[in-house]
Amino acid sequence: MTAAGADLTSLDEQICFALYSASRALTARYRDLLAPLGLTYPQYLVLLILWNEGESSVGHLGERLHLDSGTLSPLLRRLEQAGHVVRSRSTADERTVLVALTPQGSALRAEAAGIPERICAATGLDLQGLSALREQIDALAVHARATD
Repeated sequence: MTAAGADLTSLDEQICFALYSASRALTARYRDLLAPLGLTYPQYLVLLILWNEGESSVGHLGERLHLDSGTLSPLLRRLEQAGHVVRSRSTADERTVLVALTPQGSALRAEAAGIPERICAATGLDLQGLSALREQIDALAVHARATD
């Protein structure tokens, strides 16, 4: 026990468990909202990048999502099979695979437009509180990745 009386080896005191539990709860909420669109949560994340940034390389998507190509390639293949994206080789560098939205993938943005607000409501936080929490979690992730 610490001087404050908290047992730091208790499951309830673990930041990793609190983040894991919150992540599972939010991912389940996303799953319910995305199922009618035929999307998984990771597919939705890819589409968010493409909707906001346009055509991207597979490498860029992997960096943004912190996913390796072994995880990303099957996900992109399923999005392509569903008609949401197309993959092509860059004309500037054939080693680079580019991912672009199809018209169907672009149109899906309108169908998914209400999801962020519904997720925000599900958290019980207002936009300001949610933004502050996201910033803290982002900072935590940056520090955790940089620590040996």
